[in-house]
Amino acid sequence: MTITVFAAAGCLGATTAHAQIKFSASELCAKPDSQLVIPVADRPGHALGVLHLKCQWTTPMQIGSDASKDGEDVETVEINGDVARASGRHMTTMQSGDKVFVSYWAKETMKDGALVASKGTWAYTSGTGELTGIKGKGTFTCASSADGVKCDIDGEYDITVSRSVKIHPAKTAN
Repeated sequence: MTITVFAAAGCLGATTAHAQIKFSASELCAKPDSQLVIPVADRPGHALGVLHLKCQWTTPMQIGSDASKDGEDVETVEINGDVARASGRHMTTMQSGDKVFVSYWAKETMKDGALVASKGTWAYTSGTGELTGIKGKGTFTCASSADGVKCDIDGEYDITVSRSVKIHPAKTAN
């Protein structure tokens, strides 16, 4: 009995596929549904805060054949008069139900204690399902509107898919 192994080029062992894709998207976040801002007594206009926002993608972020649907932000902010520094975590739910998680950092412009504009950077921290292992980063600019905060997001992502391919020998008779 002779054992014959059929294998296509590149199918032995582990294979890795890389795709670095650029995208632009837009999101509208409603006014915070919960927030706590506490004045700091060291100088006028200084405060620390935490807030939670719910968001909808108005121009979805496309990752492969999947599209972003909605999201949530949890943000901390330090306000110094008309300037603030913010950092937070964002979670996006895709149409498929998979999720991506992002950390972000921003410089914000304030007027009379309200957000006027925000500009910053972000980076993926993790994903679920087909988005496990996602990596990427980008920038954003946001502006307040009557409906909440509208953000334009630019970025890129890379999903590395790694899998082991098992080769089963085919038995042939001579």
